[in-house]
Amino acid sequence: MKRKLKFAAVAFVVLAAIYANNTNRLAAHREGAPVLLAHRGIAQRFDELDLKNDTCTAARMLPSGHDYLENTIGSMRAGFAAGADIVELDVHPTTDVEFAVFHDWTLDCRTDGHGVTREHSMAYLKKLDIGYGYTSDGGKAFPFRSNGIGSLMPTLAEVLEAFPKERLLINVKSRDASEGEKLAAVLGKLPAERRARIMVYGGDEPVEIVRQLMPDIRTISRAAINGCLLGYIGYGWSGVVPKACRNAMIMLPINVAPWLWGWPDRFLNRMQAAGSDVFVLGPYRGGEFSTSIDTSEQLALLPQDYSGGIWTNEIETIAPLVRR
Repeated sequence: MKRKLKFAAVAFVVLAAIYANNTNRLAAHREGAPVLLAHRGIAQRFDELDLKNDTCTAARMLPSGHDYLENTIGSMRAGFAAGADIVELDVHPTTDVEFAVFHDWTLDCRTDGHGVTREHSMAYLKKLDIGYGYTSDGGKAFPFRSNGIGSLMPTLAEVLEAFPKERLLINVKSRDASEGEKLAAVLGKLPAERRARIMVYGGDEPVEIVRQLMPDIRTISRAAINGCLLGYIGYGWSGVVPKACRNAMIMLPINVAPWLWGWPDRFLNRMQAAGSDVFVLGPYRGGEFSTSIDTSEQLALLPQDYSGGIWTNEIETIAPLVRR
């Protein structure tokens, strides 16, 4: 009987310690407004039903009230003007040693060009009509044809020049480790204070190279996301932050967040102490992350006075709601 009582007492003490180490009742609340990340700046939206990796989203454009095309300097500038703290952009290396800022792996969907994006020169890409393939009525009308001509596909260097102080998130589209080396070489030429305002995510291999060569830049890859979140769910109760969560950009599905020890304040404080930024996305549905927080209903799922990051495709909708 005494042994059972002793075991129960020890178990109670352990559980009480875990509770005290993770309850938000004892955690300091981080003040301030959420950090808003605009995915691709302000862009044309598309029907997301039954998307596949090879779906041409430009051919599924929804009716729009603006003429911004994603990954252009104009769309990024509009994103910042609408209230974004950070803008995300996609890059591909080119055959003439540049980085093209463009989303798709191939050119055929959005442009009047053909083939794999990275297999062309920047000089060739600059001549393309990047609004060529957009249609919202099944191909009856193409409202942005000819609007995308005139060097609207920028280089990474041009984006860095256009936004010398703004925070940027660079998406590496490949799993080519050499692309990580090329990107690290570009970022390594920037002053340390500029690199501190840049994050990188994407394919495991190139992002790991960037992480190794440029340890002052926050990074995340699919493997790192899994390692961070699964590790933290497993033993984060102890207060130990997994290595994959350190100096990282943490992408967190909103329906996974409640499973994290100390969510929200203690978790955010631990990640901040580990040099990491947390961004909440839409719910995890299996296989891939939902893209973003885009509606007032999704925004309402966040804790009251939440002060972490929010990833959105609809910065013009979300920013006024948050700032209010």
